[in-house]
Amino acid sequence: MSVEIDTRPLWLILSLKALRPAFFIALALLFWFLATMPTPEGLSIEGQRAIAVFAVCLILWVSNMVPLAITSLFAIVLVPLFGVLSKKDTYALFGNEAVFFILGAFMLAGAIMHSGLSNRIALNIMERFGDSPRKLLLSIFLLAAVLSFFMSEHAVAAMLFPIVFDISKGLNLRPGKSNYGKLLFFALAWGCVIGGVGTFLGGARVPLAIGILKETTGRTIEFLDYTVAVLPLVVIMLLVGYFLLTRFFPIDVEGVESAHQVLVKRLKGLGKMSYDEYAVGAVLGVTILGWIFLGKQAGLATVALVAVVVLFVLKLVRWKDIEEYVNWGIILMYGGAIILGTALDKSGAAAWMVNSALSGWATTPWTVFAVFSLLSIFLTEAMSNAAVIAILLPVSVGMADSLSMDPAIVTYSIAVPAGLAFMFPMSTPANAIAVSSHYISVKDMAKGGFIMCITAWVVFNLVAAFYWPLIGMGYTK
Repeated sequence: MSVEIDTRPLWLILSLKALRPAFFIALALLFWFLATMPTPEGLSIEGQRAIAVFAVCLILWVSNMVPLAITSLFAIVLVPLFGVLSKKDTYALFGNEAVFFILGAFMLAGAIMHSGLSNRIALNIMERFGDSPRKLLLSIFLLAAVLSFFMSEHAVAAMLFPIVFDISKGLNLRPGKSNYGKLLFFALAWGCVIGGVGTFLGGARVPLAIGILKETTGRTIEFLDYTVAVLPLVVIMLLVGYFLLTRFFPIDVEGVESAHQVLVKRLKGLGKMSYDEYAVGAVLGVTILGWIFLGKQAGLATVALVAVVVLFVLKLVRWKDIEEYVNWGIILMYGGAIILGTALDKSGAAAWMVNSALSGWATTPWTVFAVFSLLSIFLTEAMSNAAVIAILLPVSVGMADSLSMDPAIVTYSIAVPAGLAFMFPMSTPANAIAVSSHYISVKDMAKGGFIMCITAWVVFNLVAAFYWPLIGMGYTK
């Protein structure tokens, strides 16, 4: 057994040990101060306590001193404990339809990955269309985007990573030196991020936002309506992303024959397509049709959970096969975020914050939309997109009411940009997975990602201004 001796000064060691307890003591004092100070004019005592809970969660989300799911548990505990909402109302919110839709989507994605269907599709597309450096790069980019329409972008990145890594090794690309190596992993990350905003299935942030919208206003956004609204953004960003990639890092390889051999070898290892793969693919196809045509009547969560039950009835998956793909921490995190957002709205805290801090500059619907979309796209580079939605959405919905804006449009302004994180590894697991390859550095990602973030914000606002009116969407009610 090796022994490691800490040679740092004693005062430094003791200071660092005391830092964490001091942080939580200071946080508790801040909460107590906010909750017990004289109630400001126009704010109820429940609203004041909701803001105190909100402040604690905001600091924990930004500092990451505890896991995100535990921060949400703080909200779940503190909201009923301090009388912001009743215990019955609080825990009923955790059964929100959005939470069960997210759970069903995770299970469906797990079944697709466990069956090997997603891996087979990816390998076949790369093998058939990747016969030149540009075509291989484009196939990875578009494949990551399209798969992220139907699965969590995190799962897509994790699934494609070993394939792209083997291709890089097969081409003898040097980590950190090869332009083409950088391109392959940028294509993986950016494809996942762009495609992930295309439907409800690319990430749980959109169902979360719709859950908060429904609890606070009674309004909702349908599966197909959402995709129709954001599809032009996805297409334009894919074009822009591919253009920027090939300009930032000129391709420095002549051919990809050795990569093609890697793909053929992996495909042969899969064997013939199995019954389970056909069956899981059929269930997914029927489920997507159900979301499109029955989502409004039956509910998105109901369709998702019926599909999961069918998978188990047909013995296409076992519980232990699915467990590893379901992130229970994410379920807790989103449930807590919905509870916090509803508490801010129902207590009147969100409306009070709007009138106190934001009403001075929010003079037009366009200004509100542009500013909140900008805040969302940059905040999500520093914290969880669930936290961004929980922080901004209740406030923005309150502002929408004061300007007679459609709350669904304001929901788009936060939910969509919250998925467009290109700059840092901590922004999204897709970026972190790409950086872990060592083919690209954090500096590389930040440089290209900043341009992509600004471009995404501009394109998103242009789509909202010029395309949405054509399909019957507008800023106002």
